[in-house]
Amino acid sequence: MMKDMMSGFELYQPADVDDAIQLIDRYGNRGWKLAGGYDSLDWFKNRGKGPEAVIDLEGLDALKGIRETTDGVEIGALTTLTEVERSPLLRDRYGLLADAARRVASPQIRNAGTLGGNLSQDTRCWYYRYGVDCYRAGGNTCYAAAPEAMNREHALFGASRCVAVTPSDTAPALVALDAEMVVRNARGERVIPAADFFMEPSVDIQRMTVLDPDDLLTAIRLPASWAGADFYFEKVADRKSWDFALVSVAAAFRTSGAQIDEASIVCGAVQCIPRRLHDVEVLISGRTRNEETAALAGAEAIRGAEPLDYNHFKIPLMENLVKRAVRG
Repeated sequence: MMKDMMSGFELYQPADVDDAIQLIDRYGNRGWKLAGGYDSLDWFKNRGKGPEAVIDLEGLDALKGIRETTDGVEIGALTTLTEVERSPLLRDRYGLLADAARRVASPQIRNAGTLGGNLSQDTRCWYYRYGVDCYRAGGNTCYAAAPEAMNREHALFGASRCVAVTPSDTAPALVALDAEMVVRNARGERVIPAADFFMEPSVDIQRMTVLDPDDLLTAIRLPASWAGADFYFEKVADRKSWDFALVSVAAAFRTSGAQIDEASIVCGAVQCIPRRLHDVEVLISGRTRNEETAALAGAEAIRGAEPLDYNHFKIPLMENLVKRAVRG
């Protein structure tokens, strides 16, 4: 349970990416990669996680900044959320991501929190965070799915023993934009589509992303295909500042006048991974962007939802957010 104390560890502050990769490879799951630190320091205190070594990535300037490329835009994983929010390039071409970054936590946290850290953070399930032996922690039960459990923030879809959801506000936007994650380790580099970056509990219940202990997320690439599209982002939380989403929607549209030619719609906080609404996208393609189309989209979005005891409210909330996104 909560300990409010940290165990000792060795602190390393590599000066370049190659040094960081060597340290990450040396320590594996005995090491901990530190970016902005907001999720990490909670883990060190609340759950009593005690890594042997902490590898502070702050000095890796090569992993910072927003760069225009021939194929779109590349964002260093250590770029702060404030930089993402305020970037003229992103606001002009990929306003969906800038809007999502603007809704993360508070201005103070966004000033230090990084895009890579926001994507890689662990789930915020009360039971898991407070140290009970749930499935995700290696135990044999899900306390959040039990009768009368505290589960108003939990999943409507895709539960497989665990009903926790990804807490990242930027994840739905990046999945909607068909972004790519650049990952390096001692064996080389690989590029992972954003939609495949997040881990289903049915695949590995103890991981939120596909990152292995020796992996380092170095950059996020945004393709030119969605640059300048019609975007919509909305997040509903208990408070406008600080809180994690109850439900969010990130959407991108290509239109010809009032007709929807192509759509990409993703909901956050309704599944362990960002939920891409493929059926909704197919349904509305070729239709006029109006109230009727929005109603069809909203109804299709919630098909198959399986609420828990205290999160039934998420169903109409999700339906209405999708309707609002389609209406524009």
